This record gives sequence, structure tokens and C-alpha cells, in this order.
Amino acid sequence: MNILVLLLVGLVAGWLAGLVVGGGYGIIGDMVVGVIGAFVGGWLFRHMGVAVGYGTLGRIITATVGAIVLLALLRLVRR
Repeated sequence: MNILVLLLVGLVAGWLAGLVVGGGYGIIGDMVVGVIGAFVGGWLFRHMGVAVGYGTLGRIITATVGAIVLLALLRLVRR
């Protein structure tokens, strides 16, 4: 069940990040970006000492911020 929640959170976060940054990578690409973004966001927030909250909404916020950072870095590298 946890893997299903991780994939759903990753899908939502990747989709939101694609909307914010502009353009996504399709449903599978957005899911991958969202899942990796969850790890990036968790790492960033932990090192900054920021607590977003618990539960599904906190996970989505953390993953979305991480996915936005990841997409921004990917776009910088692509140029």
C-alpha cells in the first residue's frame, strides 16, 4: 500500500511541478520526477530545518517543491 501512495504522491507532485515550471514529461516522466522530487524535497527541508507537516498534504507539498527544484536543475543542465 505504501508504494501505491508513493506513486500517487509522485504523480500529483510531478504534475504540479510541471504546471509551475512549464511543460511536463508525460505521465510516467512526471511520476518519476515527482518520486525523485519527494526525496530531494525531504532532503532540502531536513537540511533547512523546515517542517512542512505530516500526512498526505505534507508529502505532496514536499514532493512538489523537490520536483520543482529538480525540474529547474534539469532545465539548467539541458541548456
